[in-house]
Amino acid sequence: MKNENPDQTEDVSPNPEFLIKSIAEQGYTLETALADLMDNSISADANKLEVMIRMDKEPFTLYLADNGKGMSEKMLKENMCFPSKSPDAIRGLIDLGRFGLGMKTASFSQTRCFSVISRPKGTLTYSARTWDVAILKEEGWKLKINTAEEIEEMLSEYQELSALHLNSFDNFQANTIVVWKGLYKYEEYLSSENRQDALKKQITEVTSDYLSLVFHRFMEHKENPLQIRINNNRIDSFNPFPTEQKDFRPMEYKQKNFSTDTIRMEGFILPARSVNESKERHSIWTTKNRGLLDMEGIYIYRADRIILFGGWNGLIRKGPRLQLARLRVDVGNSIDNLLHLNVAKSQIVIPHDLKNAFEQYIDELKIEAEREYFNRGIKKYNGKNKQNNAQLFERTASNKGILLKLNPEFALLTSLYKTFDENQLSLFKLISKMVNTQLNQIRQSHQDSDFTGIPEKDDIALTDLEKCILELKANGISSESIREDILPSLGFHISSIPENIINLLK
Repeated sequence: MKNENPDQTEDVSPNPEFLIKSIAEQGYTLETALADLMDNSISADANKLEVMIRMDKEPFTLYLADNGKGMSEKMLKENMCFPSKSPDAIRGLIDLGRFGLGMKTASFSQTRCFSVISRPKGTLTYSARTWDVAILKEEGWKLKINTAEEIEEMLSEYQELSALHLNSFDNFQANTIVVWKGLYKYEEYLSSENRQDALKKQITEVTSDYLSLVFHRFMEHKENPLQIRINNNRIDSFNPFPTEQKDFRPMEYKQKNFSTDTIRMEGFILPARSVNESKERHSIWTTKNRGLLDMEGIYIYRADRIILFGGWNGLIRKGPRLQLARLRVDVGNSIDNLLHLNVAKSQIVIPHDLKNAFEQYIDELKIEAEREYFNRGIKKYNGKNKQNNAQLFERTASNKGILLKLNPEFALLTSLYKTFDENQLSLFKLISKMVNTQLNQIRQSHQDSDFTGIPEKDDIALTDLEKCILELKANGISSESIREDILPSLGFHISSIPENIINLLK
């Protein structure tokens, strides 16, 4: 039926209670919600953050305080709006925001009533606003303006709670405090006897673990490092790329210009020893509550903040053979729309234009990680003073990856050496070299076996090679066979052999 009143409209304003509860379900957990709030603090130049939770009575109350720039009353009102800024707005290089919704959606994902208390840094007077679902339900879209008495009460409760805990910051002045009154996911969905234990474990273990990883670059800044305190604990940073470890191997990095930004990818291979060392209490390879399998995969840094880690974002499957592979990806904050960054800043979609580049690089990383994983049973010994007489093979690093070779200090080999005369020792060295070279070719770790023309560096002297050739010819091996079969199996290329040796093969 044709509309006879084309200019007629009707009010379909959403029910505020229903809308708030719906938009709050953006995939937040307690740790990702707190991280979203901390983004605002970091963008406001805060370098000290503390999270305090009152759990001795219900409703539980959580406080997140920072020493950032703070907000005037006008700014506070603007930031409490839905949304507070356009997602298309141009942002500063260190601005971790995106939609202007983070503080509200993150808070409503954990509580039904939250307040923000703030003052401009260097001033004394705080202002505060409160979003309360109960008020929305009764009065519609109304933001509560807190009285001076209410502000003083919230400040007093926060300060008392902070003073009761250990490891406080020196000269800490809280300029902005977010207050969550009631944590409904713990109070409504859990039995009363489990609530405190569940919340305590979540905040002291899972959340601390997460924040130490996500903000580790900010916590490692040489100047003005970020400090985070949760109840009694100061959080230590956890860097998933411990490049100070000599056997933590980087691959060649690649970068690609994409729209207004540059995306940089760099793969890393953990050493085989990390498989066992990650099980230790204070491992440098994993956080306290995660294993190597949890931490394999892509780490995407957006303006120095990790927004995605662990897993391969649907490009390949996780698996034990890849637990030694990590891919570090750095992006700016100007292409959020192209990466489809979600409100919780915990998920992206890799665009089609970038997918091939990611897949090709991950294929290379996968090969190296699998090689390292399958070599984990072979020990590597560094230093001349360390004896390794129990392993037939040892591992050595090279620009072609990890190579295997017979261990000259293996007990049975050292015994055998003692029985050789000079000629026999020369021949045995060549046989050992053939074993090493062919073993690594089979493993595909020795793709290019050409020498650089200095064979002595590989413990094979030209005199040894000459003895080998003469011995082979004396036993009926043709020069052609030596040239085409024996020399390549030793790792030599005909072009790298001196003329006097070539003459022996004519």
